[in-house]
Amino acid sequence: MRRIFLVVFLLVFAASGCFAAKLYKSSAIASFYGADFHGKTTSCGEAFNMHDFTCAHKLLPFNTILRVTNLLNGRVVEVRVNDRGPFVVGREIDLSTAAAEKLNMIGAGTVEVKLEIVKMGANTKLSMQTAESAKKIMAKKGEILKNPWEKRTASESETKKTAVAKTDSPAKKEWIIQVGSYSQRENALNTAKKLSKAGFKNIYLQTTSEVVRVVIKNVTAENLEQTELKLQSCGFYDYLKK
Repeated sequence: MRRIFLVVFLLVFAASGCFAAKLYKSSAIASFYGADFHGKTTSCGEAFNMHDFTCAHKLLPFNTILRVTNLLNGRVVEVRVNDRGPFVVGREIDLSTAAAEKLNMIGAGTVEVKLEIVKMGANTKLSMQTAESAKKIMAKKGEILKNPWEKRTASESETKKTAVAKTDSPAKKEWIIQVGSYSQRENALNTAKKLSKAGFKNIYLQTTSEVVRVVIKNVTAENLEQTELKLQSCGFYDYLKK
């Protein structure tokens, strides 16, 4: 009798989507796309269907399942990555119209969301090629993207250690960390506020004709690793050290 109860419980639990998901971003900006792209070919080769629960992401492997939570109203939806984008600085994910409707964000256009990985897709050749293309597109716009989920080989790890050893020489005593680069000043201010709330100091906005960068200055070599770990724990992975 206990075994039957356990099986039933697990089936209900799985159907409810309550299995633990891995946090990817505690805070990110989501937008959506629909009718103008309906029927067109996505980056993975499928036809885009605005009524399906799918999304575009610049880096995550195709067929990754993401749990998206609208931080304004608590609504949740699970979507599958089948396209690349959005190619706008400061935006993390582009949702299908169906997903956007479930999050009640159609009127707002963009919302702040939490992203969790329910299931990571296979890192196929097509996924990697399109992700690299997305990186190049965003680099030209001033946004540096990184793949925090990729496993490094032993040789790559050794190479990185050597590079760090050379870069982190005693001559360089302080670092500047660029946390984000945004086309809209409001998004930069929101990021700066989150950093301040998390306890970070020396936060500055660097404004150019195209973007507003959020940076943390005067990070000592001794505190660099701790600062990076703290950034990652707050959901900031795409930072750049200078």
